[in-house]
Amino acid sequence: MLAVFKKELKIYFLTLSGWVFLAVFLLISGTLYATQMIFPGNSEYSSFLAGLLFIYLFVIPLLTMRIFTDEVRFKTDQLLLTGPTSLWGIVLGKYLAALAVYLITIIITVLYPLLLSFHGKLDWPVIVSTYVGFILLGSTFIAIGVFISQISEGVVSAAVLTFCAIIITFIIDFLRPRMPVSELSGLVWAAILMGTLLFWLYSSGKNTAIALTVALLFTLTLMIIWFVSRSVYAGLIGKSLGWLSLTRRFVSFPMGVLKLDAILYYVSFIGFFVFLTVQSLEKRRWN
Repeated sequence: MLAVFKKELKIYFLTLSGWVFLAVFLLISGTLYATQMIFPGNSEYSSFLAGLLFIYLFVIPLLTMRIFTDEVRFKTDQLLLTGPTSLWGIVLGKYLAALAVYLITIIITVLYPLLLSFHGKLDWPVIVSTYVGFILLGSTFIAIGVFISQISEGVVSAAVLTFCAIIITFIIDFLRPRMPVSELSGLVWAAILMGTLLFWLYSSGKNTAIALTVALLFTLTLMIIWFVSRSVYAGLIGKSLGWLSLTRRFVSFPMGVLKLDAILYYVSFIGFFVFLTVQSLEKRRWN
């Protein structure tokens, strides 16, 4: 893992990708810092940082788009997959390298509140809490970007798909109140989710018997719940979208509140996408 981490980190700063990420991130954040904080004389730095979340739409695709696609492009993917490093070591090494570049950029932005501190008193506990949330959210988006890079055919498609995935996480909270809340719609939504899971299960193992057995168990479970306590399905679409809302759990951090459940949620989300990336690599290795 360490060898992969060092290699990826070196590539970031020996090619344009790392420098472009740093430049775009600091250009956008610096411009907004000047227009929203310096010129108006505003000292609410935590609110500025919380309002900077949209920057992920542009910088995360730049950071992760080449992390696996370049292996295919330069024909080094088979060498990587057949080398001595485990798949977990490969994925974690690449993920941590991208995370390190991201953290370097975040550390540079610490200069912003330090400059503000010369012009007024700042609420440092709130600022630290906001940075913790900012880092956790960014780390989660990086995990998503790494997974998308692994399943994509090229750099451009990886960047576009990552951009779309991040947009979806931003608009989930907008869509959630507008979803149907009837019990029938919840049952249909549960069936769609189960079907998606079954498709992934079958495509991973190509075992028809296991897939049919699991499908039967899922169907029976859905039917039993429907006849015993169908109220479970009421508002299920909105509830499930709420479970996927990354930005909703960020809200507490700019208030100076470090919620354990929010931290665990982000860490779990990161672990889930790292696991998916490893499984995708495993499938590619056997194919």
